[in-house]
Amino acid sequence: MTFYALIPAAGSGSRMGGAIEKQYLPLNAVPMIAHAMMVLAREPRIDKLFVVLSPTDKRWNNYEWQGWEERIEVLRCGGNTRAETVLNGLDVISKICDPDDWVLVHDAARPCLPDEMLGKLLDEVADDPVGGLLAVPVADTLKRAAADTASGTRVEATVPRAGLWQAQTPQMFRHGMLVQALRAAGSDMTDEASAIEKMGLQPRLVESDSRNLKVTYPQDLELAGLILGKLNE
Repeated sequence: MTFYALIPAAGSGSRMGGAIEKQYLPLNAVPMIAHAMMVLAREPRIDKLFVVLSPTDKRWNNYEWQGWEERIEVLRCGGNTRAETVLNGLDVISKICDPDDWVLVHDAARPCLPDEMLGKLLDEVADDPVGGLLAVPVADTLKRAAADTASGTRVEATVPRAGLWQAQTPQMFRHGMLVQALRAAGSDMTDEASAIEKMGLQPRLVESDSRNLKVTYPQDLELAGLILGKLNE
């Protein structure tokens, strides 16, 4: 059994509102993607980490990546969507992956993944027939918005939160199964588990916590810096 990791990093992160692609924003003195890479690269069970960039990416080569050569391989085959980028990367690594090898897909914008959470995912999912993902039970009351009106956005209904989980990454599935699922699901899938679910399968939920946040808005970057400071103490 072999484990591989893949980081799709071909997007622009438009909701951050900056001129620099989100994955390259400085976080504690290094580009944010470096933190996501570090935790995967230092997990001894992961054989190799693949970073999937846009073919037009011009920033990667601006940084020093010495010392990573044995653990990381860059693939410049990113697509227009996350699903396309992941599938393109999976197609390339099919030259070395067996269909039953595990692939962990992780967001470049999740820089605070604790080592113990990654280990927990590997421990709990390695023998699972489907695969699984890190996730957090929803704690807040959820509201569904009604159509916008002249007086603003209003609540249409409260959504019961019982049984609801917030998906995180890594999401861990067999290479062959994931390729099949993404091909069938189309390019609008926002996470790998959704594609697996469309095949009628039920991925395993592995409980994580809020430290593994996704940096989406500018204010998230400051919070990520504080979390990383605590993790590195």
